[in-house]
Amino acid sequence: MDRSIHISDVSEQSGVADGNNTELTQGVCLRLVSRSQWGALAPVSQERLKGPAQKAIIHHTALWPCRSHQDCLAQLRYTQKLHMQDRDFHDIGYNFLVGVDGTVYEGRGWGIVGAHAKGNNYDSLGIAFMGNFNDETPSLAALSSTKQLLQRGVNLGYLQPAFTLLGHRDVAKTECPGNTLYEALWLLALH
Repeated sequence: MDRSIHISDVSEQSGVADGNNTELTQGVCLRLVSRSQWGALAPVSQERLKGPAQKAIIHHTALWPCRSHQDCLAQLRYTQKLHMQDRDFHDIGYNFLVGVDGTVYEGRGWGIVGAHAKGNNYDSLGIAFMGNFNDETPSLAALSSTKQLLQRGVNLGYLQPAFTLLGHRDVAKTECPGNTLYEALWLLALH
């Protein structure tokens, strides 16, 4: 499968990324917002993974792109209520969510079984980019933060060093994570 996208094709809040920059994490400081900081509801229950995740599955929320902290907080709360009330999940489905500016928001967090990819939740980490990436291009900041988050997961022992990186569409009949984000997945590979 050809996943031909160039760093110069990836949008950035403040302009176009340098086409020669292939190291997404260089000089990027990971900003992580905890559940308590975004006002998450308490989960109904939690189940721990039995070991490090074997897969990282990338999603998009298919909602509006959150371009401000307040927009992201609103989308997080909306998504959690949607998952818990309408879908009867025990919590927000994803382990982490990523805003356009690269801020990472804790969903279920590390080492917790998600509800993001039926048949794959017990051996995976679910990361959702906030927005709809069928047409919109993922930001360099969001891609950089996600790559750094994946590396942190490996370093902390929550993600196997030789994990498999997948888009949701690789394990389910869906458009998720959207065409442009799916084409950019190769940029997130650590190896």
